Amino acid sequence: MDHRTYSVEENSRPLRHYSHHGPIVVADYTSHDPIFLSLLALTSSVAVVHIAGDNGGGDDGLTHILIYVHEKFNGTNATVASVVQSPLGTNSSFGSIGVVDDELRVGPNRSSPLVGRYQGVVIGTSLEVGTGYLTCITLVFTAGEYAGSTLSVQGPVLGFTGTIERAVVGGTGKFRLARGYMLFEIISKPTPETFAGDINLFVLMHQAGKY
Repeated sequence: MDHRTYSVEENSRPLRHYSHHGPIVVADYTSHDPIFLSLLALTSSVAVVHIAGDNGGGDDGLTHILIYVHEKFNGTNATVASVVQSPLGTNSSFGSIGVVDDELRVGPNRSSPLVGRYQGVVIGTSLEVGTGYLTCITLVFTAGEYAGSTLSVQGPVLGFTGTIERAVVGGTGKFRLARGYMLFEIISKPTPETFAGDINLFVLMHQAGKY
């Protein structure tokens, strides 16, 4: 099995805040609660590992992409926003909607190169306070090997601690017909209004130019 590693860079609550992790308890859209904030955040450190191998489906094999997401969930230039509050009141997240437009960078430090955006929506889907959200996220790559391509990720957030797993359901450009899964975890909180998370993407990709 052939392993090749390189950097993308080298190759070119009460609905509190929306965030992927702890991303939420629902209700006060001005809160500093990192839960809502976490839901809106997802991503990877752009190191890429290709694992060659025939899986019987004509694919190149598994590609592992690590990249980092950087989110500011409050204050000037916030990258997340609440759009609709729950119709059940401030103690519920059911029916609430938030949007996110986080940065995707090569490393955990915000000074590392920008390679894309982490954009999507977070919707409260549980009648129990803070226990269920549906996230629909698009990772838009603007630099590096995958510039101009996107990956679509969808899935629930059922808790706000540890690693959050969601499904890769498709993509565009070099990720056409991609499938796989994404693991997201908050790794640092540089300031009271920001956090950084790592995203590990495990993606099955078709041969270039096949479709």
